[in-house]
Amino acid sequence: MSIILTTNEILSEPIASDVWVKNRTVFIQLTDGRILGFPPNRFTRLKSATDEQLSKVEIRLNGYALRWEELDEDLTVKGILLGNFQLKQDS
Repeated sequence: MSIILTTNEILSEPIASDVWVKNRTVFIQLTDGRILGFPPNRFTRLKSATDEQLSKVEIRLNGYALRWEELDEDLTVKGILLGNFQLKQDS
């Protein structure tokens, strides 16, 4: 089975232009100007990461993904935007 995306679907994919970590929140600036943040404790490998490890995030795949090399963690920008978190929110 193959998936064919239309031009509109490709252009509507969220693309990161910047990423940073502040107060244990990961922030992503999208190319359309939106900024979103998420708590790393919603992901198994990021939850126990040190502040230094979290800060070593890189934008990959032309802005479609985030990568933490030291933690061997990859997240898609679209998945984050859709709220596809691995773990439930801490109460």
